[in-house]
Amino acid sequence: MKKCIVITGATSGIGEELVNQFKYEDYTVFCGYRNFNKLNKDLPNNVIPYFIDMKSRESIVKASEFIKSKTDKVDILINVAGIVAAGPVEIIDTDRLREQFDVNVFSHIELAQNLIPVLEGGRIVNISSMSSFGNFPFISPYCASKRALDIFFNAFAVENHKNIQVVSIKPGVISTPIWKKSVETNEEQITNCGDYEKEMEFLKNNALQNTGKGLSVIRAAEFIKKIALKKRVKTSYTLGADAKFAQLMSYLPQDIINFWVKVILRHRIS
Repeated sequence: MKKCIVITGATSGIGEELVNQFKYEDYTVFCGYRNFNKLNKDLPNNVIPYFIDMKSRESIVKASEFIKSKTDKVDILINVAGIVAAGPVEIIDTDRLREQFDVNVFSHIELAQNLIPVLEGGRIVNISSMSSFGNFPFISPYCASKRALDIFFNAFAVENHKNIQVVSIKPGVISTPIWKKSVETNEEQITNCGDYEKEMEFLKNNALQNTGKGLSVIRAAEFIKKIALKKRVKTSYTLGADAKFAQLMSYLPQDIINFWVKVILRHRIS
């Protein structure tokens, strides 16, 4: 019987490449999109597009009902969709914070909850981030959302009676459109940042540079696919040297982490 795979955020970056990785093999692949114009129209018959807006509970319910109407078994759910909210904590709009958690955390919980009837014995693969280790100033909403995603789903892995496994994959910098998108969506916060002009300019330039550096999307998707299909898996994986370094840093006392982050930040914006 064909394995059934559900992917969110499938119109760009890692999600799009995962669809490319799976589409010519013997799988049924549901690929989630929000903007139809960005959806690859040249898809084989085993790839089934479905609309999902991660900001809308109604859309998430409709998407899950559509998937359940097409299959009675989901083997792997890969949660890729996400956004980045940035800015100093003292001035960031709390509506942006809510949006950050709605998209990066609550939407994935709601989708998983709605798919549980067909996920029994399956696996959830969450694309978290090295940011979940929490050592990155001015993108604290993103860091916190990825940490929350890991905590909620780790609890779910322990609690659930459906034999559903959960895997968290924490990549470092990957060359995807998310960096350019993050600059565009945070433009108001970046340009109206009070006393933080230098820091925001550094953050913006660093994000734009990340678009063209780091691991390739293909390599990242190959790794995620390998883990998703692996017979025996660990709870958590890091991907990339920068992610492994962030993990090592997270083992230090918080005072030491804060000291070195401040030193490095001062050096880079001076």
